[in-house]
Amino acid sequence: MRKKIFFISLTVCLLVAFSCGEDILDKQNSNKQTTETYYIVQQEIHAALTGVYGVLQSNSLGGREWFFLHDLRSDEMASGGGHLETHRNQILIGTHDAGNDVILQVWTGCYRLIHRANAVIQLAVNAEFGNESLRNRYLGEAHFLRGWAYYQLYTLWGDVPIMEEFATTLDGAKPRSPASEVKNLMIQDFTFAIQNLPESYSGSDLGRATKIAAQAMLAKLYMFDAQYSEAKPLLEAVINYGEATFGGNPLMDDYFDNFTEEAEYNKESIWEISYTSAGNYNWDADGNDYGPNESWIRSQEYSAVGWRNLIPSDKLLAEFEDGDPRLKFNFYFTGDTYGPPDNPVVLTDEAQRGNTSVYKGVEQKISWKKYSVMYKLDPGGYYDQIGINYRMIRYADIYLLAAEVENEIGTSVKALEYLNKTRNRPSVAMPEYPTADYPCNSKDEIMRAIIHERMVELAGEEQRNTDILRWRKAGKLTTEPISYYEPKYTLLPIPIVELDANPYIDQSQQNPGY
Repeated sequence: MRKKIFFISLTVCLLVAFSCGEDILDKQNSNKQTTETYYIVQQEIHAALTGVYGVLQSNSLGGREWFFLHDLRSDEMASGGGHLETHRNQILIGTHDAGNDVILQVWTGCYRLIHRANAVIQLAVNAEFGNESLRNRYLGEAHFLRGWAYYQLYTLWGDVPIMEEFATTLDGAKPRSPASEVKNLMIQDFTFAIQNLPESYSGSDLGRATKIAAQAMLAKLYMFDAQYSEAKPLLEAVINYGEATFGGNPLMDDYFDNFTEEAEYNKESIWEISYTSAGNYNWDADGNDYGPNESWIRSQEYSAVGWRNLIPSDKLLAEFEDGDPRLKFNFYFTGDTYGPPDNPVVLTDEAQRGNTSVYKGVEQKISWKKYSVMYKLDPGGYYDQIGINYRMIRYADIYLLAAEVENEIGTSVKALEYLNKTRNRPSVAMPEYPTADYPCNSKDEIMRAIIHERMVELAGEEQRNTDILRWRKAGKLTTEPISYYEPKYTLLPIPIVELDANPYIDQSQQNPGY
């Protein structure tokens, strides 16, 4: 396995110099760094950029709360039982409000990331670099990461404060900006990244943002607003690169290779967050002090013999066609084996705490397999040394987005060609569309097949919530998938902590219904 990139989070010291007018009271701490004494050479900019990635890995974002927020808002998940924490269950059933801590953590995590990215963007320009292309690459990474954070804010909250400079005082708050202005900033960020990032990395740089990832994210932004013409050339550029680089097929033959530690940075992976099983999970919300021992907690949260806080919904289970092997790639059923291949363990009902599911009329215990360490070891009751990299964007997602674009503004032939890519991989080998269950004689029928294929191919990968939001907005849903939905749930509430702290946002500027 190739070496992972270990992101060591830097606590960025953005201090304001205070003076009191009395020399005798003027004190300086020679151990503290300021923006005048740091960010002045290439190595310090590199460390600061590493701190941006550190927030991305952190408990507030990729390590925990970000995947929870997206999963809880989708129809893919059900409660694992009464042990699911109240603030999580509130989002799952639609009783959350502005005081919900999961919502607060993701909001705050995004702005922490933006704050650190802004420091790199502002200060790298004047730092001493021996290599101008490297300076531009660092800037491109910072713009990409800032754009990713704003994409979360834009899709989940709508109008949000725009911060383009790092805060230097406590009164640096900003009012909410129209979503259109947030979108313009993202377009600028991703465009800058596309122009300045390499197409790929090797060695210890694996896991950093690339030009291909930036093209994919800009395409996703356009797709969110049904701007198919704008998304089309970006998706085609990503696909053309993948097919040219990987002999015409950037998909892994084995579907499950996308979720194992041994097959990280594979050809299907466009961008992933790096984790390692070398140490235990660090619960820090900022991503500080992670060092080389950065794991994440996903497996423990969802695994059959872990906390099992969320399980697949009956609706998701029913979505899989008979004979689709992705059902067993995604989920463990009672009676399946897990753990070391040379000493497998049989999974029992007793080993899986909490609720049952109903699949094909049979009540039974079913749990998530995707991103679980159980494919190779028996984690026992608690295990947080989870080093499986988080695949944030993969080619299957891009092919299915391209199918959607072709269905809207291209040809049905090309749409079906893209759509069938995921079904044609050797480990899946499902009949090509059209099928008896999914005829494709019209744009609406092809769209129904796309919605189905995205649900089974990308199950549990934090795509479904965003898909529902954009399809609902574009009028693509024939039935409402969220049982409790009403218009207020289109957006999340601005956290009450923000309302209390920001003088420019009060209850009158809260999102409707909260």
